Amino acid sequence: MGKLDGLRVVVTRAAHQAEDLASLLEERGAEVLLFPVIAIAPPADPRALELAAKQADQYDWIVFTSANAIHAFIGACKPGRSGIRAQIATVGSATRAIAERSGLQVSLTPERYVAEALIESFGGEDLAGRRILIPSAAVTRDVVAPALRARGAIVEVIEAYRNVIPDGAAARAAEIFREPFPDWLTVASSSAVENLVRLAGVHHLARVKIASIGPVTSSAVRVHGLDVAAEAVPHTVLALAESIAK
Repeated sequence: MGKLDGLRVVVTRAAHQAEDLASLLEERGAEVLLFPVIAIAPPADPRALELAAKQADQYDWIVFTSANAIHAFIGACKPGRSGIRAQIATVGSATRAIAERSGLQVSLTPERYVAEALIESFGGEDLAGRRILIPSAAVTRDVVAPALRARGAIVEVIEAYRNVIPDGAAARAAEIFREPFPDWLTVASSSAVENLVRLAGVHHLARVKIASIGPVTSSAVRVHGLDVAAEAVPHTVLALAESIAK
């Protein structure tokens, strides 16, 4: 018998990212309801990303805060390119692993999976005049760039991809958030929370226990007056599944 036997758990990650969490939950006995609330779309204007990829070696640092940013940036690089001279920083061990699988040499990854920890991990390094590139989502929680600018860095934030609501998501929300309601709902980003609120409504989400991947996502949940019943520590999909089991 698994710890989650008989429980229905909603996984809201993008379709191409949902498998890991879904498998972990199913291994523990849960019935998984797949409900992608995010789809990844190209930037509205790809020219800035293409130019940044072309000029990557002109930056001192490139900061990646998500796997999607890595995929978008690598996709914009010329085929056959052999390495990038800029130092690479990533937020989170999973993002680091994807960067390394993509052929990037990662110099810096904070222990905690939050953007603020990345800033702290630069320590006493002199960032004055350093050029730093941050490829990110079109709408993102901009914490890193202002903090690095405050330390004298020249920071360029470019739109690498867009988080959009998938086709058919409203109909899927109507299927899931009705009697009998699911037992748990998992969220792994602030964007997922915002899209969920738009698709399902706070009144429906309040009837389901919410499990969050970390403090930033939890804050996005609480902004809407909703409770977080479980939070992953460390902030990984494995710990997210375990947080529900506990």
